Amino acid sequence: MHASKGDKLVQHGRVVGQHDQVSEVVEVLGQEGNPPYRVRFENGHEAIMSPGPDCQVKHQSEQRQ
Repeated sequence: MHASKGDKLVQHGRVVGQHDQVSEVVEVLGQEGNPPYRVRFENGHEAIMSPGPDCQVKHQSEQRQ
C-alpha cells in the first residue's frame, strides 16, 4: 500500500450496517509512501495508522474525477 499526503484512506465496515470510515493522510511516516501514516478523521481526530486489508487508498488524482 502506497499513499501520499492528501490521499484518503477508506476503512470499510467489518459488519453489516457499519459505515466506512474516511480519513485524510496528513503525513507519511514510512519510506517511499509506505505505512505508517498520520491521518485526520472527519471529526478532526488524528491518529497513526498502518492500514490493513480492509482499507483502500483513494489517491488525490482519483478524487478529482
